[in-house]
Amino acid sequence: MTPPVLDLAFAALSDPTRRAIVQRLAQGAARVTDLAQPFAMSFNAVSKHVKVLEHAGLVRRTRVGREHHIALDPEPIRRIAGWASRYERFWRDRLDTLEAFLTAHSKGE
Repeated sequence: MTPPVLDLAFAALSDPTRRAIVQRLAQGAARVTDLAQPFAMSFNAVSKHVKVLEHAGLVRRTRVGREHHIALDPEPIRRIAGWASRYERFWRDRLDTLEAFLTAHSKGE
């Protein structure tokens, strides 16, 4: 069972717009207006996406005057990576078995 922190992060990252925002923020903090620029949607729509990311703990907001600066918080991403890495052995074992099967059957042809 996944902890609530992971549930929120996975839910937030299920949207391609939010994943694109996270990808952009991996390059460094940005103003909300800068984040909104590449999307064919209203500023308010992008702002709502940022709020979802904020609620999931994936980003932090700071205010400088009237501008809102958004920065990536890497901790939830680390938790996702840790959760996913537990399944690496499972998939590696399955792929090794598949490779052995395919190798054995391709020699018989």
